[in-house]
Amino acid sequence: MTSISRRSFVQHVCATTCACGASVGLGAASPAEAPAATSALRTLPRDAVQLTGGPMLEQFQDQQRLYLGLDDDALLKPFRQRAGLPAPGADMGGWYDDAKDFFVDPKDWSTANWHGFIPGHSFGQYLSALARGYAITRDAATRRKVTGLVDKYAATISPRFFDDYNLPAYTFDKSVVGLLDAHQYAGVANARATLDKLADAALPFLPEKALTWEERRARPHKREAQTWDETYTLPENLFHAARAGMGDRYLALAQRYLPDGALFDPLAEGRSPFKGKHAYSHVNSLSSAIAAYHQTGSDKYLKAARNGFRFVEAQSFATGGWGPGETLLAPDDQEGLYKSLKDKHQSFETPCGAYAHFKLTRSLLQLELDSRYGDSMERVLYNTILGAWPTRANGDTFYYSDYTHSASKFYRKEAWPCCSGTFAQITADYGVSAFLVAEPARRLYVNLYAPSRVTTELGGQRVTLTQQTAYPATNTSRFTVEVAKPVEFGLALRVPAWAGPATRMTLNGDVVKELSAAQASRMQPGFFWTHTRRWKSGDVVEIEFDMSPRLEPLNAAHPEMVALLLGPRVLFPVEASDAPLTRAQLLAARRVADDEWRVNSGGGEVRLKPFTAIDRETYRLYSRLAAG
Repeated sequence: MTSISRRSFVQHVCATTCACGASVGLGAASPAEAPAATSALRTLPRDAVQLTGGPMLEQFQDQQRLYLGLDDDALLKPFRQRAGLPAPGADMGGWYDDAKDFFVDPKDWSTANWHGFIPGHSFGQYLSALARGYAITRDAATRRKVTGLVDKYAATISPRFFDDYNLPAYTFDKSVVGLLDAHQYAGVANARATLDKLADAALPFLPEKALTWEERRARPHKREAQTWDETYTLPENLFHAARAGMGDRYLALAQRYLPDGALFDPLAEGRSPFKGKHAYSHVNSLSSAIAAYHQTGSDKYLKAARNGFRFVEAQSFATGGWGPGETLLAPDDQEGLYKSLKDKHQSFETPCGAYAHFKLTRSLLQLELDSRYGDSMERVLYNTILGAWPTRANGDTFYYSDYTHSASKFYRKEAWPCCSGTFAQITADYGVSAFLVAEPARRLYVNLYAPSRVTTELGGQRVTLTQQTAYPATNTSRFTVEVAKPVEFGLALRVPAWAGPATRMTLNGDVVKELSAAQASRMQPGFFWTHTRRWKSGDVVEIEFDMSPRLEPLNAAHPEMVALLLGPRVLFPVEASDAPLTRAQLLAARRVADDEWRVNSGGGEVRLKPFTAIDRETYRLYSRLAAG
């Protein structure tokens, strides 16, 4: 089959109108995740989905263990120091410390000393991740940790913290989501009053509106770093706080910081304001557009989020990553990505970018019920974040994916950077991204294929669906239904756009025939295969994907630069020369081990691995095609 390109997808998405439908909650979803009136799908309560094995579960458990084990005094030290309170405990190090030696010479970044860049910046994200983790596991020790941190943090809050601080809006935003999640996921009653106290302390140090970098530079500032603040990301969590019942003041604040003129107005009109902008924070701001759409119902914000996604997808790598050098490109810049392959090792800000990407695609999937948002999510999952090295107890954090011609994995030099916070948050979000529900259609949607178990109410009955799979290392996934008595509902499985014509589903061992007839014509652009029936306990559905290898060019200007993909995964040449390979040679790649393929070339064999299997080897993302 001819595979649909990501650029065809985003053109389709830009032209697609929102699929609207009534949505009836079951009373279990948290307020911040409760669907707006126009959502087609809703997320499930966090404890309704349990990962039962695989790398997603391993990452989640690793991150939870790490942050559960950090010393409270160390976490709270910069807040106590800046408030003039006794501050026992060791320094965390890196960005996190309250230190005076941070500096960056804008003319010579090689001289940068990031120590004390944003003291305590990621505390709220660690709190958020632990609260989300508690909502999944119901682990009593995790709740005690979250409750204790909120209480101790409340005692440190002082306007002195934000005085002469590099990024006050940035850290305020992270603290808001931490307190919000502690309140709604861990039931910490004191979180609401603590959030009010935090807002009172922070607001005198925030501008009157969202400011662009250019506007901040035009205002008085002591250090270049103070122009980097991210006020334009504030609305998302402030809207969520208002919807969660934390206070009407947060609704007014969210509206105050909407970056309409600078971002959302041009995006809604189909114009990209992204050229030269910081990649992660501006993609993250699109979740504020989603939150504004839910709050106001204004189609402008939905258009802004949808078109923003289109612009980002059109300049992304085959991995789904974007933003080389943490910078977005102009829509017509065909050379930017190509030039970055030569020497820009900061190709994608991995945990931060993946976190923003997951939030955005999950929200757009809920609103538009387009399976290709799920395709985009899984591309980022398997080719970026699941291949990130684990965060270490000393704060070493995997930050950038490297896509140059001689690439390698590496930790960022400074401890506890921004990605240490988003890494913990995204791993706690894997479950809510995997399954969604449509009401009143009574459909359970499978978005991600991973060993898991989901329990929810459909048709007035408790339904459990158990998924067994080693996807994408294998091309099958098996689902077993458990119900007390037969009940009718729809089971919707995402068929990725790359899936070949031999993809098939079986029900209790029998091939579901309608796939090869009415639904086969929908295979190419991707869809949710849905089967509605009266299900009984022990019913088994199995999906088998046609995973044919395919080549994806960098862009239209450089069709000679291609990545080899098998299913959702890119296969990276490792320890390989940059000698060109033919199309036939790449497509004939053969599997020689669980995570290794070989290609025969004129200069000998070339080894290939998925990103998750690469460790210390050098690798490259794209190969140059030779004639023949």
